[in-house]
Amino acid sequence: MKLLIITQVVDREHPVLGFFHQWISEFAAHCERVTVVCLQSGEYDLPENVTVVSLGKERGAGRFSILKNFYQAIISNRSQYNSVFVHMNQIYVILGWPIWFLLRKRISLWYTHGTVSLSLRLATLLADKIFTASNNSFNVSSAKVIVTGHGINTNHFAPQQSDKKYDLISVGRISRAKNLHTLIDVLHSLSSSAAPSLALVGTPVTTEDEAYEEELKNKILELSLQDRVHFIGKVTQQDLPETLNSAKVFVTSANNGSLDKAILEAMACGLPVVSMAEGSKSLPLGSNQVADTAAMSEVISRYLSMENTRDVNNTSCIKNQHSLKQLIPSILKSLS
Repeated sequence: MKLLIITQVVDREHPVLGFFHQWISEFAAHCERVTVVCLQSGEYDLPENVTVVSLGKERGAGRFSILKNFYQAIISNRSQYNSVFVHMNQIYVILGWPIWFLLRKRISLWYTHGTVSLSLRLATLLADKIFTASNNSFNVSSAKVIVTGHGINTNHFAPQQSDKKYDLISVGRISRAKNLHTLIDVLHSLSSSAAPSLALVGTPVTTEDEAYEEELKNKILELSLQDRVHFIGKVTQQDLPETLNSAKVFVTSANNGSLDKAILEAMACGLPVVSMAEGSKSLPLGSNQVADTAAMSEVISRYLSMENTRDVNNTSCIKNQHSLKQLIPSILKSLS
């Protein structure tokens, strides 16, 4: 198969989308040729059968130039692909559909988020296949939807022998959708016991995110938790397994409705996960899937009393149901 991939970023050092570099390499292992059109590019090291075409955001290209470059890329490379895989950004399905329809190229979309927009509904009508990680990750009803599991590199995300610097850890963008203030409340409720620490890995992206981060820091000061909450900031995909393995328990209270990849990466590293997130209900968390802060505090307290919190069942679950080695062949089989 010759595949065209449309994605936002090709940069293995990117703190959020760096993982997709591994996806491209895995696609290349199963395809004759892979052409990647991205909004912006950074550092990458990909197989010889991969060509990366940037639309120029890293060079300061404006919207008109980006749109012109997009159409030039998908038309000039038309002989280099027979199927299209759009990663997350459904607007490219809409923009590219007239060209791909005329060229008779099959279109697929990968989308994992609880938000449903008009553009997503339109892209669902236009695409031939929709791939998503779980039943909770795509909220438009369509016979085109295929639930595949996520694609976690389980050779990279794996248990390590490491000193535990932090009791609790959460990974993701600093945004209101991650509901991080709830984790602060949970931490405060545990202050009379072992006085655990919490590491927050991630950065704000928008000005609204930055304002939310300030709210969090003010709340932390009000509750006198400044010595126990650690804003780690940006951590690359290369370094994330080490950071995850430096904590005892992964916690999340995100309310974005989708299955968060960071949860699966933590599970692959053998961390127990305590979650209030709706998106994790498809996982075999049992009593670790909690409904409120009181239940979350109770489960966390149990783990903090243990000498060893590693969960081998979590590691096995990700290897069996969410590994990158299984995901990519599954996607390509559906496209063939």
